[in-house]
Amino acid sequence: MKIALIGYGKMGKEIEKVAVARGHEIVSIIDVDNQDDFNSEAFKSADVAIEFTNPMVAYDNYMKTFAAGVKLVSGSTGWMDKHGDEVKELCTKGGKTLFWSSNFSLGVAIFSAVNKYLAKIMNNFPAYEVSMTETHHIHKLDAPSGTAITLAEGILENMNSKSKWVKGTLTAPDGTVSGSTECAENEFPVSSIREGEVFGIHTIRYDSEADSISITHDAKNRKGFALGAVLAAEYTSRHEGLLGMSDLFQF
Repeated sequence: MKIALIGYGKMGKEIEKVAVARGHEIVSIIDVDNQDDFNSEAFKSADVAIEFTNPMVAYDNYMKTFAAGVKLVSGSTGWMDKHGDEVKELCTKGGKTLFWSSNFSLGVAIFSAVNKYLAKIMNNFPAYEVSMTETHHIHKLDAPSGTAITLAEGILENMNSKSKWVKGTLTAPDGTVSGSTECAENEFPVSSIREGEVFGIHTIRYDSEADSISITHDAKNRKGFALGAVLAAEYTSRHEGLLGMSDLFQF
């Protein structure tokens, strides 16, 4: 399979290693200094492009990739509020293909399934209040993380007592804490911590006067994310439309 990489930071380099090890060919690498390569024959020859950049440029990268007629796998977050409906329509009605996930880790896919099942159980026990905390490295721009939002939506799908998640506290790299976990009865807070070089920790907690129940996913490195992205690219090369982890891993 021919793969184009959009974004060549730490994640892009890790994806390159995994892709080559699995027998794929990297035909184009696009970063901040060679944006014209979206129009190159090398980029257009790719079966799939894999994009890991940042919220400010992700949407533009999507449009350039679609214009080149290349299928896209992306893990960039923070663009959906403004452009989500447009991108969805391009993939469902406009003939474009995007495999998007807030997190490509197999472990997170399993954790997400456990999260939904636990929420379904806890729906029967109103004495427990749910909350979430996510921790990431200091370079991450969006908060809460895209993974946290996806997990929160999984909770909302399975709990009648909650209809909305809200931003909780934000602990900045310098230790400054802003925001609050106070919220309405039908809401639950998602708090964020930015410290060090943490790859990603997500904890969901159900708390009552008697006890608490917590589940946590703790990423040790980028390898799990990179492998998941390449597996998604392999899947995307054979499918079309708007795709996600629930298509790749059907728990």
